[in-house]
Amino acid sequence: MKKIILFSLSFLLFSAFIPKNQEAENEKESINTVLDAWHKAAAEANYNAYFNVMTEDAIFIGTDATENWNKKAFKVWAKPFFDKGKTWNFTALERHIYFDKTGKTAWFDELLDTQMKICRGSGVLVKIGKEWKIKQYVLSMTIPNENVDAVIKIKAPLEEALIKRLQNK
Repeated sequence: MKKIILFSLSFLLFSAFIPKNQEAENEKESINTVLDAWHKAAAEANYNAYFNVMTEDAIFIGTDATENWNKKAFKVWAKPFFDKGKTWNFTALERHIYFDKTGKTAWFDELLDTQMKICRGSGVLVKIGKEWKIKQYVLSMTIPNENVDAVIKIKAPLEEALIKRLQNK
């Protein structure tokens, strides 16, 4: 009898974790679908589909030090590119997704195949109702460690003035 009770308790305890793990996998799949569709919308110059995936208070941080846009400003900056059909084409090569304890906030990092070669994207999504929306996205160019000194030489003259301006704020 003790074995049956012990087995039953073990089974109940173990089975209690299965739906949560499956739910997390389902949510990861949903987030992958959202991010892949978002990148595809950009590649297809689909302005509405691209921006509808972002929360109203979303932030997009680009590769240039001056590119820190709220959604409204990013839409203004991006509209001419979408109107001309000359946008960007990012395809995820690798992606990692993580959740907070509530399961309503997720963050991710991804390596992307882009026209700039490999870039890194990272961001935060929030679940609003049954939909995942992008709240923040950060795009970074990757630089091989052996090329950092050469890149610094290129960008230093351009960024010195920006550094001074930001220090004097």
